[in-house]
Amino acid sequence: MPLPIPIPILGRLFTRGAALTAALVAVFASASASVSAASAPAAADGSDRVVMRFETVKTFVMYNADEGAAGSNDDFHLPVFVEASKGGEPARNVRVVVDASGLKGVARLGDRETCKGAGPIYTCHYGDLQNGDGESYDPLPLLGVDGAEPGDSGTVTYTATADNAPTITGSTRMIVGGPTLSAPGREDGVSGLAPGKSANLTPRLANATRFPAKQGVALQVNVTEGLTLAARHSNCFYAGSAPTSAWCTFPAEAAAGAAYRTSAPLVYTVAAPGTLGGEVTYSWSSAPSRPAGHTVRGTGSPLTLVRTADQSFGDGEARVGITTTVQADYRPVTAAVRGRVGDTVKVRLGLRDLGPGRPKGDEELGRFEVVPPEGTTVTSIPYNIEGDDMKWACGRPEKPGKAFVCEVGSAAFYEARYGDGSTAIDFHIRIDRQVPGAKGTIRTYNPFDRTPGNDVAAIPLEASPAPLYRAVLRPAVLMPAALVTAAAVAAAVVVRRRRRGSEPA
Repeated sequence: MPLPIPIPILGRLFTRGAALTAALVAVFASASASVSAASAPAAADGSDRVVMRFETVKTFVMYNADEGAAGSNDDFHLPVFVEASKGGEPARNVRVVVDASGLKGVARLGDRETCKGAGPIYTCHYGDLQNGDGESYDPLPLLGVDGAEPGDSGTVTYTATADNAPTITGSTRMIVGGPTLSAPGREDGVSGLAPGKSANLTPRLANATRFPAKQGVALQVNVTEGLTLAARHSNCFYAGSAPTSAWCTFPAEAAAGAAYRTSAPLVYTVAAPGTLGGEVTYSWSSAPSRPAGHTVRGTGSPLTLVRTADQSFGDGEARVGITTTVQADYRPVTAAVRGRVGDTVKVRLGLRDLGPGRPKGDEELGRFEVVPPEGTTVTSIPYNIEGDDMKWACGRPEKPGKAFVCEVGSAAFYEARYGDGSTAIDFHIRIDRQVPGAKGTIRTYNPFDRTPGNDVAAIPLEASPAPLYRAVLRPAVLMPAALVTAAAVAAAVVVRRRRRGSEPA
């Protein structure tokens, strides 16, 4: 087996202990309860002792058995914290030695770059850790092996030392997970769901592997903002009283090559009155481990699994798109192009969202299109991004007379969006000539606008004649005048020469 080489540091987590622990719980979706193993007590008495602790997990699922040698996982981290103490002294020159020799036969170690070592034993240098703070490395990229069975495991141990703190030790049991369970991927969407109304979703799964899920399976369901789940089933735990996430366990074995659905649907509701749309997602796991925050248990009858005709979905997650009856009614923000011929004027153009909903995702914000009036030229649509002045906020047409396309979700309009629902920007427009009655157009678009009657507005041209000095300076006037003057001068020179030639010597 090649020597393991350290991988790059995931990032230094200089946060307060509680915030960092919460972030790590989200990362360790496949892990169980955390453990802090130390050979010295924490400085809970307010003394100035420097005491370290690990915030590692007790068990960690490396890869699924059916993945074999193709399996990989680099989400195992080694966070080390310094207990907050009265003196505020940092832990100096912190080093962590990791012994992964216990993984022989159940996992391989991937390439590393930051922790030096030989074979399965290597050392990570964490440096000085400040009082009350911590740091995390991800030194152990794990690769699967062929022939591993679900539940096969090994133990990784680690020891942290510092120049001015007692040594601490810890260990994690690394487990080969059960079979990979699949979901249907993109399912048929639901449209026209009114605020306050509910809809049903019956999750489906397939175990297309040769391994049964002997430990049972777990279902994770999430809905986006504006939707909520009904807490109806006693084998499900929900995140809060108006949950947007549920976690359900099914103790029955999911057989190899079999497909299932839940015995009853899950119910979700459009809760927020301004919700334009959303999404319901769900996924299955053969390594049940309740995620943090799911503390509210359902009160109704439990869900069970019902076997269906064999299917192979091939996706890790199912997604159901939701659109509601709520709209975001856009109307144009427009103004006249007003000035003298030859002027370049600023004209504020854009759109206003009349509601009641407000699109949130950049791809949902839509666009507006501008065709300038005849007799004018758009010279720029300037904007600033990160201190740099840019010239064109909108896509320019390939041919004159066509539309400038302004994508409201682009970075160019970040500073042009206002709290009143309007998005507008200055078009710099040059008035080239007077065209009586000339009008440009501005048209708005978004996927939630169901009132098309107010989507288009005019951009009138109100051009006055150029001032006399400007008219005199125009090339069309200057060139003939110059030619006339040149001809007159030339004629005068000829006449003068003739006169001189006729005078007596």
